[in-house]
Amino acid sequence: MSAIADEQSSPSTAENRSEHTYGQILKSSAIVGGSTVLNVGIGIVRTKTMALLLGPAGFGLAGLYTSIITLTQSIAGMGVNSSGVRQIAEAAGSGDQDSIARTAIVLRQSSLILGLLGAILLLVFSRQVSTVTFGNTKQWGAVCLISLAVAFQLISAGQGALIQGMRRIGDLAKMNVIAALSGLVISIPVVYFMREKGIAISLVLVAATTIITSWWYGRKIRIHFMQLTYSQIRQEAAGLLKLGIAFMVSGLLAPGVAYFVRVMLLHKEGLAATGIYQSAWTLGGLYVGFILQAMGADFYPRLSAVANLNGECNRLVNEQAHIGLLIAGPGVLATLTFAPVVIALFYSAKFGGAVEVLRWVCLGATMQVLTWPMGFIIVAKSRQNLFLLSEILWAISAVGLAWICVTWWGLKGAGIAFFLSYLAHGIIVYPITQRLSGFRWSLENRHTGLVILGLIALVFCGFYVLPVLWAALVGTLAAALCSFYSIRVLSKLVPAHKISPPIRRILVGLRIAPSGRDASHPSL
Repeated sequence: MSAIADEQSSPSTAENRSEHTYGQILKSSAIVGGSTVLNVGIGIVRTKTMALLLGPAGFGLAGLYTSIITLTQSIAGMGVNSSGVRQIAEAAGSGDQDSIARTAIVLRQSSLILGLLGAILLLVFSRQVSTVTFGNTKQWGAVCLISLAVAFQLISAGQGALIQGMRRIGDLAKMNVIAALSGLVISIPVVYFMREKGIAISLVLVAATTIITSWWYGRKIRIHFMQLTYSQIRQEAAGLLKLGIAFMVSGLLAPGVAYFVRVMLLHKEGLAATGIYQSAWTLGGLYVGFILQAMGADFYPRLSAVANLNGECNRLVNEQAHIGLLIAGPGVLATLTFAPVVIALFYSAKFGGAVEVLRWVCLGATMQVLTWPMGFIIVAKSRQNLFLLSEILWAISAVGLAWICVTWWGLKGAGIAFFLSYLAHGIIVYPITQRLSGFRWSLENRHTGLVILGLIALVFCGFYVLPVLWAALVGTLAAALCSFYSIRVLSKLVPAHKISPPIRRILVGLRIAPSGRDASHPSL
């Protein structure tokens, strides 16, 4: 039926929908991206200072603590917050205020209970976690302490799910900036005076600020009070858990793989190598991260609202991937080219071994931009079994690749495995989405992919076959060309009236966008 409806839609209607979607994607990306720019600036100061204070070994220790928190949070959270986003987005799309209120009330209560259970879970198994992670029980006290961070983050995540489900992207962006600021203000003094002993304390204090921040922005959403019966609570909780279990397994697999890779590096290469990998992994996802955050913040709720309309669903996914690739391309090329400078800027000379790892991580991050939108089709359609199957297959391939690559190539192998795992993710997810909705890559995506992925491959290989100076020159030229190409394509996708006059004049002056009569055309 959806296919028939799509065929009956007029070309002008379809064009208007696409223009609106591209504008919405860019708007949400700009909001999230703006906050990310601030976060990057704050992160440079925080990361640089932490690297100088702690060195690679201390930085690796912080990464292991963070992996433990994330892994425990994934287990204890039961995926309720992620499923809550979908439930609230679906209710908001239909305008059902009672449904929004029921989901919000049960979501908040569930987050509180699960947060407390998560902290207790980590406390009970703190010695075992310390032994598995570090090979001894010397860190069990710190593991006990970070259990508080698990509780704080799960409780605040319930509020965050409500804000995200209601598509309050601006509030989400502000929350991210405040989180970055609190991390800067709190972490540096604590670590300065306490060094490695202050890492766990700083993580707990930063997590505590998320409760205050999420409550502050969550209270702006007016949810009318309802006295729910036990039957209503049970029914709503069952709905959250049904999809939530799938989210939990997925949420457990991703940090589980990250935890496995870090522990394997710790035992095979040492704590310093673990810190170097952590630094490369953090930087590799820094630029692409805001694109993925925008997907989760705005794209996922929008896709959930039209999940039963295959034509509309596929269009949204293609457009999201198209915008994501156009935005990611220049940043990835710049990071590949200036990796040594980026590492020196964010860290110190001791982290020089992260340069080659960072380049491989950048390739993996590019694959994430392409494969993540497809994966959202499975989630939006509530196909839990297929979702779990795809995530389990990816986790198995990621762990296997990590084991093989680290064994063969050491630290560099961890970066290679990261790239190959997301290449495998695309191979796994694409046929599933074809079966569910008949998804195919659009002509625009195939053309854009050929240009941008070709440039990325050229620059990456250049650092293996050309002298460093020539490879850097090729990379700089490719980044400039890709930037020009991306801006020109984006200026044609977004209606003229959506572009602010100052930016419009700059684009016209650079001959990137048309001027005069052409500028008045809605589709440029």
